Amino acid sequence: MENVAYIGLSRQMTLRRELDIVANNIANANTTGFKVEQLMVGTEVGQGARNDAVRPGVSFVLDRGVGRDYGQGALSQTGRTLDFAIEGEGAFFTVQDGDGEAYTRDGAFTISPEGLLVTAAGLPVLGDGGEILLDPARGAPQVAGDGTISQDGQVVGRLTVVRFDALSVLEKAGNGLYRNTSNAQPMDAPDARIHQGMLEGSNVNPILEITNLIEISRSYERISKMIEQSNELSRKSVERLGRVG
Repeated sequence: MENVAYIGLSRQMTLRRELDIVANNIANANTTGFKVEQLMVGTEVGQGARNDAVRPGVSFVLDRGVGRDYGQGALSQTGRTLDFAIEGEGAFFTVQDGDGEAYTRDGAFTISPEGLLVTAAGLPVLGDGGEILLDPARGAPQVAGDGTISQDGQVVGRLTVVRFDALSVLEKAGNGLYRNTSNAQPMDAPDARIHQGMLEGSNVNPILEITNLIEISRSYERISKMIEQSNELSRKSVERLGRVG
């Protein structure tokens, strides 16, 4: 009877994790460039060496980490000169922070007091030649579809837009940033198109996520009842064995 409780508890642990992930998806439904996440679950066969009280062959539910859907979000018009959106899945703007290069889909940029193109958090946005320096006196910058930036008819830089062979090498770093956790090298993304005066919304489907939230809550309740029923059967079995003895 204990096996039922062990297996049920393993599933409840993953359900609690799923609940946190789905709640975070809903909270970021309106976050620029956010990518929806889901928990990846698998099975783990209990072995005597690790699960002394469980017979071999019992399968537990295992948390295998968070999966992320990098699918395209909807593009919305803002009319702001320094807002940029990427059309193209798996491509990212490149920025510089204290730990090196980072990557983002949030193109809500601004100009620092020094004239650098920076993110909302003040991180320099990188171009082909490094940081991008703009001169406010030369008017608003114009950005072509390939990321080329011009001011007053002269090219001043080009946004570095990259992608990776395997997106699994990227890890969330907060503030809409991703960091490369491997030795994989980013590649140029020539097929990605830059849209000036637009931002990419999240790819979260709120209705679907709320449905998932309800299903997770119901699943947790069902497993709790299953464990209670299993414990009740154990109690009754012990009582009957006691009467027979």
